[in-house]
Amino acid sequence: QVQLVESGGGLVQPGGSLRLSCAASGSIFSIYAMGWFRQAPGKQRELVAVITSGGSTNYADSVKGRFTISRDNAKNTVYLQMNSLKPEDTAVYYCNADLRTMAYWGQGIQVTVSS
Repeated sequence: QVQLVESGGGLVQPGGSLRLSCAASGSIFSIYAMGWFRQAPGKQRELVAVITSGGSTNYADSVKGRFTISRDNAKNTVYLQMNSLKPEDTAVYYCNADLRTMAYWGQGIQVTVSS
């Protein structure tokens, strides 16, 4: 099993920045990729960014150039640096660990972009 704990969300004004963190514990050696998803009210959960164990990254078109996913292997933590935030980035953000045969989710953390 893998446990994921997210932190770093909150309220920020348009144009501002936030950094989300996701600390993983448990069977972390089995993790193939980790990513961030988000779900806005009334919408489906969508991929925001993903980073594989080999360091490859992928981003949703809507966040390219504004968000950066990174990881600290020593701390078993994945980060999502979010810059130039827009009101449409408002959502609950979920950390995900992909073990190929199964996936684990964090509890979710609220990000609100509003003036």
